[in-house]
Amino acid sequence: MSNFDDLLGVAWSGLRARKIRTLLIMLGPIIGVAAMVSAVGLTESAKGALQAQLSELGTNLVIAQAGGSFGSQNPTFPKDSVERVENVSTVTGASATTNLSGVIALPVKGAKNYYQAFPVPVRAADVNLPAVLAVPMISGRWLNGADTELHTRSVVLGQGIAKQYGYLSGESRTIDLNGTNFGVVGVLATVPLDPQLDNAAFVTQWSAQNIFHTNGEPNQIYVRSMPGTTQATAKVIPTAVNLGGPVQTSTQIPSDVLQAAAQADKTLQQVALLAGLLALTVGGIGIANVMSISVIQRSPEIGIRRAVGHSRSKIGFQFLLESLFVGVLGGFIGAVLGVAIVYAVSTFAGWVVVIAYADIPIWMGLALIVSITAGLYPSIKAARLEPLETLRLG
Repeated sequence: MSNFDDLLGVAWSGLRARKIRTLLIMLGPIIGVAAMVSAVGLTESAKGALQAQLSELGTNLVIAQAGGSFGSQNPTFPKDSVERVENVSTVTGASATTNLSGVIALPVKGAKNYYQAFPVPVRAADVNLPAVLAVPMISGRWLNGADTELHTRSVVLGQGIAKQYGYLSGESRTIDLNGTNFGVVGVLATVPLDPQLDNAAFVTQWSAQNIFHTNGEPNQIYVRSMPGTTQATAKVIPTAVNLGGPVQTSTQIPSDVLQAAAQADKTLQQVALLAGLLALTVGGIGIANVMSISVIQRSPEIGIRRAVGHSRSKIGFQFLLESLFVGVLGGFIGAVLGVAIVYAVSTFAGWVVVIAYADIPIWMGLALIVSITAGLYPSIKAARLEPLETLRLG
């Protein structure tokens, strides 16, 4: 072992000769790096899916909700509230819905007790709702003017309630609304900006007024604003709806809620990174402990090499190289494992795969630093052993 190549060979052979021990001390770097790579990758992939979703749906949707004085029930907007909102210069489209309280929706006969306990929201809606929401139909069609003019009893289901009812695309199906049969004409796709709509059934305002005897006044308005004017539009809507009257209006921008959720994911990412660093630290302590024991177990080997003239520095450097190998291999395997986890979870969840490849060398470098630091004490301990002392330990 007269040169560096020989020293590398001896260090590598020392790790290969004790495979179980080597695997155990590599677990710390593997788990730590895998945790950090997957933490960043998964949160960024989730955020990437969110950003793609927002770019498709738009961040310019405002939802206006009717409010009322203390103790009032079912507050509503004036019938012409949509026209009032559309007169705002920054508004490009608006659509109103009305929550129909007391209407029980039954998919089949005999399910009344269940759906009375867990009622399905029934809403009266106008013809513009899918366009304003920027959500397509996944089956059939939306309510149209002919349904109002011909007084047809048509109903559209949200995607969630369609699955709950067991509705099959294209089938002829009726549902019972307070004892009146309504024909299902379509299924609305998932509405990420207002998930409550996924589990609702929609009828025309004519049906709401003439069959369920409502006054035709909406209590929720969906508004699309010009890009870049969403916040300003949300502030103006209450004034436009109220026009000096007693109507109370609250507004929300649903995309802000989704972006807040992304920020929460960022906090979760930081927690996961700390957990990865903790795993690396604990792994480093494990490396130091196991290699210290290994020095005692390999004392005869160390004594023989010292007796034939190997210097203290070579003995110590050999053990330091073993720690270096552990850091390099553990970091590499952990990085591969972390990337695999990101791909697997993102594929299963339907996310856009985003991996911060530029950060991976940083995590691997941390694993290497921890491993070398942990190997310093065992290396110094091995270098200080005298040949006679190794006979006593052996």
